Amino acid sequence: MPQVYIVAVKASLASSYMVESFAVVEEWVQPDSGYIRVRVRLRNGDFVEAAEYFTVQKGRHMTVRYSYQWMDAERSVLRRRWDNVAHHPGLENFPHHIHQANGEIVPGRSLSILELLELLESQ
Repeated sequence: MPQVYIVAVKASLASSYMVESFAVVEEWVQPDSGYIRVRVRLRNGDFVEAAEYFTVQKGRHMTVRYSYQWMDAERSVLRRRWDNVAHHPGLENFPHHIHQANGEIVPGRSLSILELLELLESQ
């Protein structure tokens, strides 16, 4: 089942009108978990690095750890970063949070790579 999710991520990246190209940096699967890390070049030139560790429970994908960073084409300006590293315990919905371009850190929610892609497409 974890392989199904990884295939779905790759297929969504390949078919997204926002994605110019992508490269899988690392991926692995176990019987009930998996990991994928990708680097994505968007059509506008922006860059996204996405890493997600997930489990499969009762046939459903569950994002466990994630870090998604969206930057400008030169990778020098952060547009936004989503992650669930436990270093902002005072935020609502801890540990999920978003680093904004202006340096502000705001509450976030659990997010998969597929949901990230939908979010980018809606921006």
